[in-house]
Amino acid sequence: MSYLDGGNSEVLTRQSERESNARTYPRHLPFAIREATGVTVTDMDGNEYYDCLAGAGTLALGHNHPRVVEAMERVIDEDRPIHTLDISTPTKERFVDSLFESLPDEFTDRAKIQFCSPAGTDAVEAALKLVKTATGNRSVLGFQGAYHGMTSGALGLMGDVDVKGTLPASTGEVHHLPYPSNYRPPFGVGGEEGHRIASRYVRNLLADSKSGITDPAGMILEPIQGEGGSVPAPDEWLREMRRITREHDIPLILDEIQTGLGRTGETYAFEHADIVPDVVTLSKAIGGGLPLAVVVYDESLDVWEPGAHAGTFRGNQLAMAAGEATIDHVVENDLAEHAADVGRRLREAFEATAERFEAVGDVRGRGLMLGVEFVDHGAEWQGPGPHAPDGDFAEAVQAACFERGLVVERGGRGDATARFLPPLIVTRAQVDEIATIFEEAVAAVAAERWEVTA
Repeated sequence: MSYLDGGNSEVLTRQSERESNARTYPRHLPFAIREATGVTVTDMDGNEYYDCLAGAGTLALGHNHPRVVEAMERVIDEDRPIHTLDISTPTKERFVDSLFESLPDEFTDRAKIQFCSPAGTDAVEAALKLVKTATGNRSVLGFQGAYHGMTSGALGLMGDVDVKGTLPASTGEVHHLPYPSNYRPPFGVGGEEGHRIASRYVRNLLADSKSGITDPAGMILEPIQGEGGSVPAPDEWLREMRRITREHDIPLILDEIQTGLGRTGETYAFEHADIVPDVVTLSKAIGGGLPLAVVVYDESLDVWEPGAHAGTFRGNQLAMAAGEATIDHVVENDLAEHAADVGRRLREAFEATAERFEAVGDVRGRGLMLGVEFVDHGAEWQGPGPHAPDGDFAEAVQAACFERGLVVERGGRGDATARFLPPLIVTRAQVDEIATIFEEAVAAVAAERWEVTA
């Protein structure tokens, strides 16, 4: 009998024997997925789970959505090309049409698009090369807590020094600026005053000839820091970053790789602040679950020579068909508004859990991009925020959720934030069940901790 005819344990054993030690998710989510539909996945042992990881936010319409499946089948049934490098096809042009129509007109009226190698980090690398080529400058302004991918240039932008410890030396000059947070404010104060201080810091830094910062090629930021713990940027602060970058002729790059296409309650997260960026990086949801990454940018930056940026798999036609179907479905069915509605419902449930358990330090996010941070009130803590992040508690909650049929991821400081990225098609009834499972998991871990420490 093949190990594939066995259960989870047989497949996981073979995986650990053959895959790199760098594998991550199976260490905390010890199962192999046999089938998946909509918001749920079923493992090799027949157990069903709500999937609030959803390919790290990739599956906007969930698993095997009929419209996406039909679009891919049409490409194959009609003998359309599967891979075309950057040669155009009707499939590609329809994808671009749908993508541009989903973005604000004031952005796309002057926009160009670059197809990259298919991961989000490839779009970030392309965006960095774009602005450095256009401006002739080398340094980049990034932000503390940021995550933009795992390739060399993207790693250089990362705020997590533990992860970037193996970073090659040739990543270029990056200046990490404070990212505003109500719960862990970089200057010790949150709210409106906190983000105004953070804005003033950036404004003064760029105006100071003694700051040590050379003219930047660009500023890159996430409208909501995803891996950083689901930390949303205040709208007013985003507007100020746009004003400051315009004043200094610094291209503003918005990383919408995880936030883009309806997840935050707007089609794109920067629309909450009503700003127009110079560059947007997109991946994950825009490929309909298949690998696809693009950079959309203002035409004034389009000074590349032919062949200046390439990538063999930038012509994935199945991904473009799936992406077109996904974009159209999200827009036609106003799934951004749906995400705002059910996301609000889910957040309110988490806030009710926070009132019951002091281990929950903060509930935050926007739409269906939510985070619940766990803290240790008794631990010594000298960092930002009132309490030390409790990664052990969060890990135990993740495991308790998994045992009860709920898949969640962790992120943020100390991996202490439970992160929720369910498909945008999740229903009100399903988010109620997700919230119930989560609260039961928190209660179980809290009871165990209380019994141990009592």
